[in-house]
Amino acid sequence: QLQLEESGGGLVQPGTSLKLSCSASGGTFRLNDMGWFRQAPGKEREFVAGISWQSTTTIYADSVKGRFTIARDDDKNTLSIQMNRLKPEDTAVYYCARSRPGVRLSTLAGDFEHWGQGTQVTVSS
Repeated sequence: QLQLEESGGGLVQPGTSLKLSCSASGGTFRLNDMGWFRQAPGKEREFVAGISWQSTTTIYADSVKGRFTIARDDDKNTLSIQMNRLKPEDTAVYYCARSRPGVRLSTLAGDFEHWGQGTQVTVSS
């Protein structure tokens, strides 16, 4: 059974950077698209970024485009997201997830399975 674990969250000031990582164990995501989602208090979980298998395509939510970069290393079974120029509205719990087999470039949470437990990112001065 695949397990995903996020790390790298924390409290940072606006305008700074943070890199989140997601490590997989008990399985692989080599043949699956991967995604990052986030959920702020009182809000629904929202798509942040996605990357296709073989890293051929990346997609981003408009709110993070140009600031966040998603990447994957299938040999190390890791997924990451580099977050630059962070804003207070980026504050949320961030989750990584593996897409269901056959799903390609989806932004819908329902198309993803095997979620991690999440890591808190707080952007505040």
